[in-house]
Amino acid sequence: MKLGSVSLRARGREVNFPRRPLVMGILNLNDDSFSDDGTLDLDIALTRAQTMIAGGADIIDIGGESARTNRSAIAISEEIARVRPFVERFAAIEAAPRDSAQIFPPLLSINTWRPEVAREILAVGGDILNDMGALPTWENAEIAALHGTALVIMHSVGEPKVAHTHVGYDDVIAVQLAFFREKIAGALAAGLKSEQLILDPGIDFAKQRDDNLRLYREFQRIVELGFATLLPVSRKTVIGDVLGIPATERDAGTVACIVVGASRGASIFRVHNVEAAWQTLKMLEALN
Repeated sequence: MKLGSVSLRARGREVNFPRRPLVMGILNLNDDSFSDDGTLDLDIALTRAQTMIAGGADIIDIGGESARTNRSAIAISEEIARVRPFVERFAAIEAAPRDSAQIFPPLLSINTWRPEVAREILAVGGDILNDMGALPTWENAEIAALHGTALVIMHSVGEPKVAHTHVGYDDVIAVQLAFFREKIAGALAAGLKSEQLILDPGIDFAKQRDDNLRLYREFQRIVELGFATLLPVSRKTVIGDVLGIPATERDAGTVACIVVGASRGASIFRVHNVEAAWQTLKMLEALN
């Protein structure tokens, strides 16, 4: 579980690696999450965030729209209306850190690909812009630079909310390395510093089963680019493909992916089950 010497900076706060990888808890502010755990009730969402923080979450990742491609995109105004009230009340959540290694208070990640939403919400709060759109333009990088937030650069192809199940690669690692080098250069030119960038291989996004498995096996190649890295391992389709089980039964498979990702040097794991992820990483820390 050895990580490279990298730093992550968000809104003036800094996390230095090597250290125990961070747990990013997924909080869906919608009613059509693929894992059936979303909510449109603000009080319920805040309570769930409180539970995640008490369970050891270092980051809370909130999104007003499901990434599912079999659902129509919601209106920009609707996405803002779902997310903004939560951001406004996030700092008032009362919870104590689980241990001394937890990032506390936790960082808040805004999961959106729309610049209009990012601009509106980051003006209110948020430490990380988690963009699944693969940066087709540099607008989200410029918005993150303006507000001093970190930026997740996720690999994908084509438009978000559109299925790309036909896409495959002769060499998915080579494609990712070229993609990240291009997007890193553009993000830096847009005003971000290297320590504000987080690289995400986009597991399941425009990738086939074997592409995803190879990304897990060779994730160290992406880590070696020298930036903080995010592995979105939780309940992914590739786990279902291997085990033949639905999303709600994939937590054990998720733990296996965390163990492999930690051994390859991942900085952050994005998960639904914060408790299982925290226990896994805490135990790996002791064993190593």
